[in-house]
Amino acid sequence: MNWEVYIKGFSAYLRLERSLSENTRMAYSHDVEQLAHYLEYKQMNGGPEKITHEHLLDFISWIGALGMHARSQARILSGIKGFYKYLLLENIVTHDPTQLIEGPKIGRKLPEVLSIADIDMLLDGIDLSKPEGERNKAMIETLYSSGLRVSELVNLRLSNLFIEIGFLKVTGKGNKERLVPIGSKAVKQIRNYINGYRNHLTIRKGQEDYLFLNRRGARLSRVMVFTFIKDLAIKTGLKKHISPHSFRHSFATHLIEGGADLRAVQEMLGHESITTTEIYTHLDRDYLRQAIMDFHPRA
Repeated sequence: MNWEVYIKGFSAYLRLERSLSENTRMAYSHDVEQLAHYLEYKQMNGGPEKITHEHLLDFISWIGALGMHARSQARILSGIKGFYKYLLLENIVTHDPTQLIEGPKIGRKLPEVLSIADIDMLLDGIDLSKPEGERNKAMIETLYSSGLRVSELVNLRLSNLFIEIGFLKVTGKGNKERLVPIGSKAVKQIRNYINGYRNHLTIRKGQEDYLFLNRRGARLSRVMVFTFIKDLAIKTGLKKHISPHSFRHSFATHLIEGGADLRAVQEMLGHESITTTEIYTHLDRDYLRQAIMDFHPRA
């Protein structure tokens, strides 16, 4: 059996049993394909059951020598580890050669955080005289109010808005649903957008339930949201490097700074592990330290 068949089986496992998104499945499959290409390049014949710990160490050294960033190396190794877990479950292999391999050391990069003044400046920079202005303002208010990922924003449906009671139902990673609160300013702006712009669009068949639509009546793409936010940052003169994710980071950081419980923030963000959410406690400590440096008489 060749590597292509194993990789197809792995992809099916990720879809059916792990419920991972298509993008994640493609990324993991590509990681294993890179290993297979390396083995072919080195003329190492045989399937995954023939791979040893030393083969994998050589592969990691090889991708490092190609100039691949440590973070990318770690992600590829993560994909290969997942592949061997699948092979063990299916009894295709009897041992896991990745078990004792550690990934390259990478620092956790702290995200760019927007201040409340930054967010107000961006909102004030949106031209509400343009047809899409109310929509764009509603998107930013929603991103910041509820901490959504950009994929969750573009897939938000009218049928999942419970704005009368201040909640949204969101489908996150792995098709997991969660309820997240939404603030009154975002609710007001969503209503402005629906009444002032969306209700006047000719909506494409099959797109009727999506909240945020383009001028052709179809669901917005992630790229369109990224582009709009980048252009808005340039227009307003904001010097920070931002993306839709910056509003999610800012949402969590401002909650932690305000004293919110870490597990509540984990639930709202849809993090599977609380260790992912703990990055915001580090941000909070930096914030507190800076406050001491700025205001303490002995600092």
